[in-house]
Amino acid sequence: MNTTYNALIVPAHLTQPVRIESVDMDMPALQKLVAGNIESITSRDWHVYLNDEGSRLPQNFRAEVLAREAGIVLDGTLNGTAVFLGHGTRGDETDAPCHLIRLAEALFGIPLAA
Repeated sequence: MNTTYNALIVPAHLTQPVRIESVDMDMPALQKLVAGNIESITSRDWHVYLNDEGSRLPQNFRAEVLAREAGIVLDGTLNGTAVFLGHGTRGDETDAPCHLIRLAEALFGIPLAA
């Protein structure tokens, strides 16, 4: 069973780059990426992990735009680092979907995929 996946990482700070990173899917590794306990927002074929106490973190404008453009209706704001991954038919983790990576490239004007 694969425990490492390619995630789309969208930091809240605009000075930090949006990137694709191979991430370990154990809880401590995810908590380190989002700087705390985890919550998630789920779409049809992807989900995003965020810090569950996001209101104390900087707003993540890029992750909000990406999520909205990808079809999620958000009631509030997204805060802190966002970790986007895909999910399979049984709810298991997968690499971030190519369509989400292409959308991020188009929105942010940066090449991400090799």
